Amino acid sequence: MQTPSPLSQQKEPDVEGARLIVESALAQGRHTLTEVEAKSLLSAFHIPVAQTLIARSPTEAMLMAQQLGFPVVMKINSPDITHKSDVGGVRLGLSSGQAVRAAYLEMQAEVHKRRPDAVLDGVVIEPMVSRPNAREVLVGVVSDPVLGPVIAFGAGGVDVEAFEDRAVALPPLNRYLARDQIQRTRIARLLGPFRNRPAANMEALETVLLRVSEMVCELPWIAEMDINPLLVDEHGAMAADARITIAPRPPSADRYGHMAIHPYPSHLVTHWQLPNGANVVIRPIRPEDAEMTQNFVRGLSEETKYFRFMDAVRELPPQMLVRLTQIDYDREMALLAVTEQDGREVELGVARYATNPDRTSCEFAVVVDDRWQHQGLGHKLMDVLMDVARAKGIRTMEGEVLKSNRNMLKLCTSLGFRIEPHPEDDAIKRVVREL
Repeated sequence: MQTPSPLSQQKEPDVEGARLIVESALAQGRHTLTEVEAKSLLSAFHIPVAQTLIARSPTEAMLMAQQLGFPVVMKINSPDITHKSDVGGVRLGLSSGQAVRAAYLEMQAEVHKRRPDAVLDGVVIEPMVSRPNAREVLVGVVSDPVLGPVIAFGAGGVDVEAFEDRAVALPPLNRYLARDQIQRTRIARLLGPFRNRPAANMEALETVLLRVSEMVCELPWIAEMDINPLLVDEHGAMAADARITIAPRPPSADRYGHMAIHPYPSHLVTHWQLPNGANVVIRPIRPEDAEMTQNFVRGLSEETKYFRFMDAVRELPPQMLVRLTQIDYDREMALLAVTEQDGREVELGVARYATNPDRTSCEFAVVVDDRWQHQGLGHKLMDVLMDVARAKGIRTMEGEVLKSNRNMLKLCTSLGFRIEPHPEDDAIKRVVREL
């Protein structure tokens, strides 16, 4: 019931760019992204990261460090080493070119001695971030074989295993769920004002959790992810280090088939224009549309209400309103046609389907506000609805229409539906279309 709004209302992520990074690594037979690839993936979803450069020689490392400005951090760059500090693969606070050259050679030798089997591909150079008030937290992802991706949050840093401070949640997240997850950890107490340190920027931290939620929704290949440490202070949040493990996924017609709970399908939002020039947005329904949906039903003529619900209704009872607006996007869909009037959204029509237990057929309904009929809106809504059902693997769409509802029967005929007698009621026609 906590359905998140699409994050694209803020900044559109570069989903295609992120997919290319993942597909390129899988094509090379790799299942662990390099630190640079992992941070590029985070950047594609607008998660702030520390600037990172790769150097493959001591001289190159020195030049890059001078370019970034001292002091710098140096880490070993290897697809085979997950915890770099465990094998001596991290150097902090290098403050001169000479120190960088010396550290490069020392680190390569030490890591090779501890992990002779590991492939070493130079080093990663980053600016030494000075955030004296920062708290170190962790945001992680694991992929459960039954539940799909699960997001973890808790205390971060090198002693993360010792703290055992972790709260988990199923994506998709919204701000309420992200805030709740943070508050369920012990480190949440340290995020407020503490001694002489100001409170951490909670909105920035919640936004990172929301962006990670969006990542796992859109990138089904993510098997594991650790952003550790994520530095959070009064100025915001920044990922200092990230590790991402990926796994190939069989192609699926269901974009969110890897998830237990389907997120808001923002990719289905489309824009259209009526013959009179009015701009219309066609989008999936959201729980917060309940009041607008109630106003829409109240504004329908008595005849249109009767044709839609086959009953005399003045307005939707609360239980029905909940059922129509809080939907499971995996098993049903409701597409609203909305336009803006006086700075607010107004509903013009809605088309919906509910999947039958066989998962290959569905029942549909469509209704358009009387004032907006005869402008092609019902036809457009049904075209989009049939495309959505077809993409979900549904093969047959069916519905029931009162015999006296000539306009609806005419619309169904124009959309390619067969009109059949109803087996139990002479006053109703059955309409069927193969998708």
